[in-house]
Parts: sequence; C-alpha cells; structure tokens
Amino acid sequence: MISFLRGRLINKGINYVILETHDLGYRVFVGEALLNDSKVGMELELYTHQRIKEDASDLYGFKSISDLELFELLLTVSGVGPKSALGVLNIATASDIQEAIIRGDADLLTKVAGIGKKTAERLVLELKNKIIRTGGAAMILNSGATTSGDEIDALMSLGYSLSEARSALNLVDSTLIDSGARVKAALKSLVRK
Repeated sequence: MISFLRGRLINKGINYVILETHDLGYRVFVGEALLNDSKVGMELELYTHQRIKEDASDLYGFKSISDLELFELLLTVSGVGPKSALGVLNIATASDIQEAIIRGDADLLTKVAGIGKKTAERLVLELKNKIIRTGGAAMILNSGATTSGDEIDALMSLGYSLSEARSALNLVDSTLIDSGARVKAALKSLVRK
C-alpha cells in the first residue's frame, strides 16, 4: 500500500497531479485547493490513500494526515465513494467538516455534488460518534463555538467561506443571543478586514 509520496510535480490535470519520484510517475487525485496551490516543477509531499479495484489502482493525495483520516472516515459510510469524499474535503477544511458533523449540520454536506439530503444525514449520523471518540471534537468544543448552523449558512450565502464565517462568529460578543444581531456583528468584523 502506498501511504506517502515525495517528489516533483511534472503535470496537472483537471482533478489530479502527476508526481515524479525516483524516476516513476504517479497519478494522484487531489482536491481543488491542493491542485490550485500546486505548480509544475515544485516539490510536493502527499499522504496517500490507495484504492484498488478490479480494473484500476487509484491514489488520492492529501497535504495533511487529518485530511487523509477524514477522507478514509468518509469512505466508511455506505454510498460514499472516493470522488464524493474528495468533494466533501473541497467544500471546507477537515476541522470545519468535523465541526459541522458534530453539530449535526447535514446541509453543509449537501453542497457536494453526488451527496443528497439522505446521504448527508447518514454521514452525520454514522460519523458523529466516531469523530467524538477520536478526539476531533475536543478542539472544536474547546474553541467555545456556540454558533448555529443558520448563522454560518447566512454568512456563507453572502460569499464567505465556512472558516471565515466561523472565525467571525467566534469574535462576536457572547452576550448577544439573537441570531440576526450575531450575524450583523460578524459581518462588521468581516468588512473591517
């Protein structure tokens, strides 16, 4: 099983990179963020997941172990294949996705092509306890995040990323209880940046 690759990026495709290491070229499927940040000729290190099927042996690459672990966790859910799992990692960071799953926010996951409402709800149901057991919740719950999914969705509908929305809402005065007021306060901090 190929678990890690280090080499020079020699080509890029729509959803993959070709990495040369020790005179061998490996085609590795990657997420949009990694693909956009990578330039031909640069040195790249990837943690990989190898998927072997009857007719193919595919590699999926990630910049961090946490992304790889979440990808593999997503694959444990019935109906979620590698392309859908990679799509989930394209919408937000691994910690943001874990936070959404712990909060029970299936709506975030429905933004991925190929994942409908039922699959998203199954993802949340099956993965929530696994993420909490592995300690993924400790960082999220200790951050003091008291934001609701609706507040985050409101900011995301205005074009902000999940990370930006969560960060802005975490800066809002904790005495504000009304969701509308919290979103307005978060918007003020986002506009100042």
